[in-house]
Amino acid sequence: MGVRFLLDGEIVEIGEVDPTATLLDHLRYRMARTGTKEGCAEGDCGACTVLVGQLDRRGESVDWRAVNACILFLPMLNGKALLTVESLAPKGALNPLQACMAQNGSSQCGFCTPGFVMSLYGRCVGAKGHTLPVADIIAGNLCRCTGYGPILAAADTVDHLDRDDDPVIAALKQLNASDVVSGEYEGRRWFVPKTSAALADLLAENPDARLVAGATDVGLWVTKGLRMIEKLIFVGDIDDMASIGESSKGLTIGAAVRYADAHEALARLHPDLGELTRRIGGLQVRNAATVGGNIANGSPIGDGPPALIALGAELTLRSASGRRTMPLEAYFIAYGKQDRQPGEFVESIHIPRPGADDIVHISKLSRRFDSDITAVCGAFKLTVHDGIICAARIAFGGMAATPARAGGCEAALVGAPFTYATIERAADALKADYEPLTDVRGSSAYRREASANLLLRLWYRAQGEAVSVLELGAANG
Repeated sequence: MGVRFLLDGEIVEIGEVDPTATLLDHLRYRMARTGTKEGCAEGDCGACTVLVGQLDRRGESVDWRAVNACILFLPMLNGKALLTVESLAPKGALNPLQACMAQNGSSQCGFCTPGFVMSLYGRCVGAKGHTLPVADIIAGNLCRCTGYGPILAAADTVDHLDRDDDPVIAALKQLNASDVVSGEYEGRRWFVPKTSAALADLLAENPDARLVAGATDVGLWVTKGLRMIEKLIFVGDIDDMASIGESSKGLTIGAAVRYADAHEALARLHPDLGELTRRIGGLQVRNAATVGGNIANGSPIGDGPPALIALGAELTLRSASGRRTMPLEAYFIAYGKQDRQPGEFVESIHIPRPGADDIVHISKLSRRFDSDITAVCGAFKLTVHDGIICAARIAFGGMAATPARAGGCEAALVGAPFTYATIERAADALKADYEPLTDVRGSSAYRREASANLLLRLWYRAQGEAVSVLELGAANG
């Protein structure tokens, strides 16, 4: 069995599919759709942006989302619809957005232009993330020529385009809807399960398979590391793991929920969590990356885990033999090692809602504000009652081999009055909690000093002072 998808409303079938062949390479070298460019091959520049659509959960409309074709593996496209920049002008006549960009100088060298067009076209037709400010929508698209001003002006001029998706809906319903789609290429195998039960059975039979959700990290293993992966299970299309349960107690997020879809619910849980989510890559990355994949991957610089650990999140793992739940911090054992047994997968995560006495602060430091990897991410939750710190949960990313809590700092806080002197003592204790490394994102000394300063940020925030770029802008605006 191969991969079947829609391109401009027509079904495309690929019989034998290399499981790690990228959509970008297939478009350029097999389909001669060269408008989609390769700039970075790591999901960072947006030159390869395309729109991918799939039926919503009721089967009544198409959910379009802008994604990076350079790190999207072909099996991940199965059962979906695809639009490239060529799709917008099938007979050579530019659509209104393209014409506006051409007329007002929104393109100079032109290399990045198709990616910008696709991101902005997604906004015009109501794709995922389209309610964000335009600057956020194109934060994952880089341009070295225009200064972005003419591009933003074009977006202001053309912000809506009508689109008839009825033919796409009908065609998508015809595509393969079996519980598992699979294929083999030169001895390497791949599977796309549609239910968590099917995933559990597959993993029981193939415990050595590599699970792939959005491929925003694994994609780089292939495009940059040139790794050969023998067996893959793609989990991004498991519908019963793509729901968000929201209650007075908190959020329960399925592992297959993409960050773009979780953004609003996370922001309602706490604004800092929403702001952190907004800065996880560009929109194309958040349209692919999943909450569960960010956790399961176990990266020491993953943005989500430190914040969720500080908020007291619990993780549910599932296998063919059952489920087990653990505190999220217990999942991370050592660099590259997590508490996941053969046949197990991350099914969901529960995040408690902060209480009335809780003070929460989450900060991410990176060399570039948007679309950059974390140097240090600090997350704090202090429970303060009658001026006394009754409980403290503090976690950092980028400070150790895993996302980890700061035990010494927490001990210095609990039972002490919530005063600047207490925060200063805790900041000194924090410097002994980790032995951070030195790398291209920051030295060990920088990370120690920065982590302590992030704790001080919590104090100033609690006193009503602006501590971030956005808050300073609001205060001055």
